Amino acid sequence: MNARIPNSLKLPLALLVLLLLAALLAPLLTPHSPIEQDRALLLAPPAWAAGGSSLHWLGTDELGRDLLARLLHGARVSLGIGAAAVALALVPGVLLGLLAAFYPHRLGSTLMRLMDLLLALPGLLLAICVLAVLGPGLTNTVIAIAIGALPGMTRLTRATALSEMGKGYVMAARAMGASPARIMLRTVLPNCTAPLTVSATLAFSSAILEAAGLGFLGLGVQAPTPEWGAMLSAARDYHERAPWTVLFPGLAILLTVLCVNLLGDGLRDALDPKLQRRA
Repeated sequence: MNARIPNSLKLPLALLVLLLLAALLAPLLTPHSPIEQDRALLLAPPAWAAGGSSLHWLGTDELGRDLLARLLHGARVSLGIGAAAVALALVPGVLLGLLAAFYPHRLGSTLMRLMDLLLALPGLLLAICVLAVLGPGLTNTVIAIAIGALPGMTRLTRATALSEMGKGYVMAARAMGASPARIMLRTVLPNCTAPLTVSATLAFSSAILEAAGLGFLGLGVQAPTPEWGAMLSAARDYHERAPWTVLFPGLAILLTVLCVNLLGDGLRDALDPKLQRRA
């Protein structure tokens, strides 16, 4: 069995592993607390720029907090929100999609109309509406983003399950007397994992972007917790005087989302037999 990692996955996977390690080891990589203020070094430039200090390699923000520490600890928050939101959308989305596929008349029509209703609003706007009801905060941000991702997961699971249900192995399982639950979870679901894996990966990058957007609007993670979108929002009044306060959080969002999207594309190519045969 060939377990070689495809070339298209190596670079984004390596960068994401480095980012995860940096986030997990944040207290070891920087001596500063992400909420510790140094009033003597407000908006200090990076260490390599004129006037920079070796105490703060990436400079400080408007409150004298170390940017490197806030970026690394912010990676924990942003990645955690993305992973939690995708997991919270994936589990019920898969179950609802399977139920809609196996019971199209009793449940399928009602569930799909509910998903269509949720899809009527863009994901970020839907998250804003949810947070307007629940209030800002870390937990509510995860819930709001998960609700926005739920319709896509449900519809993809239903479509994939419907395409599998007419195949011979499903008919054979029914002929052998397997229960609907066993057919759903043990027969059909394993054959839906490839598209769901790709979709979950891409939803992860969307969740990071939405979390950053909500943080920028002041509806997401609240101060003093470091979060990339909130860092951009706080730095927008200083972008001319201290451009590094905007540059580094923006680059963190850009590179992370780019790596996750490249990983999703690579997984699609690796898990799609048709694309493998063409290669």
